[in-house]
Amino acid sequence: MTISRRKFVQGTAAASGIALAATHQIASAQTAEFQMKWASNIPVTHPTNVRVKEALDLIRKDTNGKVDIQLFPNNQLGGDTDMLSQVRSGAIDFFPLSGLILQTLVPVAGINGVAFAFKDYATVWAAMDGDLGAHVRAAITKANLYVFDKPLDNGYRDITSSTRPIVVPEDLKGFKIRVPVSPLWTSLFKAFGASPTSINFAEVYSALQTKVVEGQENPLAIIEIAKLYEVQKYCSMTNHMWDGQWILSNTKKWAALPADIQAIITKHITEKVVAQRDDLRRLNNNVEVTLKAKGMTFNTPDVEPFRATLSKAGFYKEWKGKFGDEAWGKLEKYAGKLV
Repeated sequence: MTISRRKFVQGTAAASGIALAATHQIASAQTAEFQMKWASNIPVTHPTNVRVKEALDLIRKDTNGKVDIQLFPNNQLGGDTDMLSQVRSGAIDFFPLSGLILQTLVPVAGINGVAFAFKDYATVWAAMDGDLGAHVRAAITKANLYVFDKPLDNGYRDITSSTRPIVVPEDLKGFKIRVPVSPLWTSLFKAFGASPTSINFAEVYSALQTKVVEGQENPLAIIEIAKLYEVQKYCSMTNHMWDGQWILSNTKKWAALPADIQAIITKHITEKVVAQRDDLRRLNNNVEVTLKAKGMTFNTPDVEPFRATLSKAGFYKEWKGKFGDEAWGKLEKYAGKLV
């Protein structure tokens, strides 16, 4: 199925749609045997939530209404760290979360964010659908969370700024940049001599607008859908890390579901994750043109000096020690030698 780009950007119409959908959700949930919540930190128009909504509708249909999973997009249920806590307590049933933010609870979950590790998507999916991903999922399970096999794609991340393009590593010295609440992100930009500030995504736009920070880094689709182009002038295509989201659930609540219900949920979520990956790849291939039309200026730096700066600063050596030899060996199987 081909999803038009219009679906991704009609924020105002989507907001009205959320209100109508919420009314329907409340009515249908009253008759459902299993009433559940799916939380999200991104707008409803993002490809992830477009596909999630399709999955939830199919789950409701194939269970004859026994399972009603309500979607709460755009941080409606809190910031990332708060929603993670709610998953652990059972207040939220499903929540896709970046491994780099999950890293605050499961340290090895951040390994996919090691800078410049994955050269392309073929390498990403070989690693994350393969033994590196399996290693991370095993660690997540030990933290008393259920995790689905395939992570969603969030994309390669690029740096935006309201003050200057990032052309060489020295441009990051003293640069006030927003980063998610994650030790690896903070460590990465400190290695460049920047001044990273951890801010939940719900507060990013206002932090940029009020100049609390000069810049941020995110995949192009997020930059467009969150309208960050309104408060940022430059986009530097650093592709400094790949980011994805593990779909998490509360272990006890997942285990309490009948096996046939688990199978239906797993089937539709897995199918829509695969579709979401293709959606995001195609969207990112076109969004640069859209952002240029919105007034953003693009540049593509040579990444080798950035890698060399990180090596010299001891970034890779530090994180090899933190992730451990076993996990690092699985990473280098796909990334090549980093230390």
